[in-house]
Amino acid sequence: MIGVGSMVVIGAAALLIFGPKKLPELGRAAGDTLREFKNSTKGLADDDDEGKEDKKESK
Repeated sequence: MIGVGSMVVIGAAALLIFGPKKLPELGRAAGDTLREFKNSTKGLADDDDEGKEDKKESK
């Protein structure tokens, strides 16, 4: 597990590498990517649930 100290070091390194102007853009892009991934996986899980219900109804 990542501790508080490790998070501070990672944040400081990111600030040095990307600079303060670029970090909000990177955070926003990461959030958008995670949101799309979550929506996609939710859609796959919903499709699987519908397929199982169809099989139960046909029995």
